Amino acid sequence: MHEMKLQPSPFEKIKRGIKTIELRLYDEKRQRIKVGDKITFTNATTGEKLVATVKKLHLFDSFEKLYQTLPLLKCGYTPNDLNTATPTDMDKYYSKEEQRKHGVVGIEIEVI
Repeated sequence: MHEMKLQPSPFEKIKRGIKTIELRLYDEKRQRIKVGDKITFTNATTGEKLVATVKKLHLFDSFEKLYQTLPLLKCGYTPNDLNTATPTDMDKYYSKEEQRKHGVVGIEIEVI
């Protein structure tokens, strides 16, 4: 079982089935994730938990390529913010150096 913390907004989007792809750095921790594994997501504010099954892993060299390929509506964006969505949105979580070193992953999930 893998564990990940989420801010309240993405947590709620996953809970409601709107966000089905979680974006992460493909570091050592995420490299252990395989299709069929379970991930427990914890709301960082409330402590609420939910469990999801990994359906597919989408690997990319950079968030730029990921944003060009994956449907951003499934990655947590809304129709209202699609026009302003940019790969640099992920820079607040992961440095460019980390992104170059590890690559990135879109973890496609389904809540159980």
